[in-house]
Amino acid sequence: MIRKGKPANRKRRRTRPLLWRWRNNPIRRRDDVLEAWLLLALGTLIAVGGTLAGVVTAHAADQVFAQQRAERTPARAVLLTDVPRMATLGVGRDLASAEVRWTTSDGSAHKGMTLVSTGKKAGSTVRIWIDGQGMLSTRPPTPAHAAVEAGLLGAWAALALSGVVFATGSAGRWWLDRRRIGQWEREWTLVGPQWGHKTT
Repeated sequence: MIRKGKPANRKRRRTRPLLWRWRNNPIRRRDDVLEAWLLLALGTLIAVGGTLAGVVTAHAADQVFAQQRAERTPARAVLLTDVPRMATLGVGRDLASAEVRWTTSDGSAHKGMTLVSTGKKAGSTVRIWIDGQGMLSTRPPTPAHAAVEAGLLGAWAALALSGVVFATGSAGRWWLDRRRIGQWEREWTLVGPQWGHKTT
């Protein structure tokens, strides 16, 4: 008994030819060509524009972080008030806001509020960060942290641009679909009665 089966190396045929919108065929409409150009533009913008936006954003962020590291310097300050240790369920070093006094390189004295470790007494020396004008500032990110943060900002910029482009392209394709449906309805009102006449 011979059992018939499908050939092992038989390839499945594609129902829709690749790049069919670009091929010259009788069922291709003007809107199909517009959609093909729209898809090409969207892909180019997402690939090139997204990459460019990510690289530019990451480079700009890295420059900002480098400038912060160059401008901000550590300094010694004197704690003016006690900072009692607070009971907490958190893990890690506890911080609290306290008033400190410091002297800049030109000899001028300054006061301000900053975060210090809890459990310190008034008169203790604490480390602070000041900017180029001698005012309190936050600690600049290390080169490693800056690189990670710049990379994340660049990725977000690329994703944001890609999302905007994709949403715009989806709106454009929806508009083209509505146009095609309208054209099909108008053409069917002309052709439909003739088909009905032929089948009766």
